[in-house]
Amino acid sequence: MSDKLQAVRKALTGISGVPVTPYKGDGAIDTAKLKTLIKVLADAQVHNLMAAGNTGEFFTLTMDEVREVHAVTIEAAAGNALVSAAVGRSLTEAKALAKDAIAAGADAIMGHHPMDPFAGPSYQAGYFLELADFSTVPVIAYVRSDSFSVADFRKLALHPNIAGIKFASSNLMLLSEVIRATADAPAIWVCGLAEGWAPAFYAMGAKGFTSGLVNVFPERSHAIHQALENGNYASARALIDPIAGFEALRTKYNNGANVTVVKEALGMLGNDVGPVRLPGVVALNEEERTTLRAIVDRVKAEVLAA
Repeated sequence: MSDKLQAVRKALTGISGVPVTPYKGDGAIDTAKLKTLIKVLADAQVHNLMAAGNTGEFFTLTMDEVREVHAVTIEAAAGNALVSAAVGRSLTEAKALAKDAIAAGADAIMGHHPMDPFAGPSYQAGYFLELADFSTVPVIAYVRSDSFSVADFRKLALHPNIAGIKFASSNLMLLSEVIRATADAPAIWVCGLAEGWAPAFYAMGAKGFTSGLVNVFPERSHAIHQALENGNYASARALIDPIAGFEALRTKYNNGANVTVVKEALGMLGNDVGPVRLPGVVALNEEERTTLRAIVDRVKAEVLAA
């Protein structure tokens, strides 16, 4: 195993934080605020930063904006956190983004799930395989579907340049089946559904988790990760309970509020990173904001008291 692949797989067993993309008043990316956010996350020892992931609003960014987010994240992380550059849309665009991100110094490439409404599941798996063949750094496959067959998942897990699979389906029976079927594969199975689902994923044999909460409370994400690594599920549940409402708010409007909740929580802590771009939920309503503020105030007090 190459040193690069080993480093990426080790990072995937930790927290894969997905930074938000801050915007200025005119809607352009606020690179100064993005740099500050990345430095905070890197200093907080977040293991893996997924630049331009879904919490970074990948699908609302232009290709040039994605490149800008990649470059700023790589520069600001300054080697203090592994950076996985998220790519996607057409395979041609994904390869072009990957090539530029690698030239900019990305440690890994994360392929977004190909969202073509007429895609065949095995051919979506083929998308990841071709991206992994093309890339000169390790690839992470972000699978947001339970329509892949076990054979498809096995092909991904056995590919020599796929470091891990970010499994973002709540179909835990399928997860357990594919983990059993790939026991001979070195790829890491990662919880792609954030902290709330991480205990169940760990119990099935996955390691690590992705996080949007880490933008707001990296200390809480670290505490949950440490509890799970220690096999202390009771402690993990106790740490997750106060943020359960946070994650529930993110699932509203068919997950349309996913980024909105994170951005508004940051604003409540004095870090205004701008609104969410359409077609995401631009802003929470007053009732939702009141609920979120209570969660933020509680977790902030718990973090300060720890």
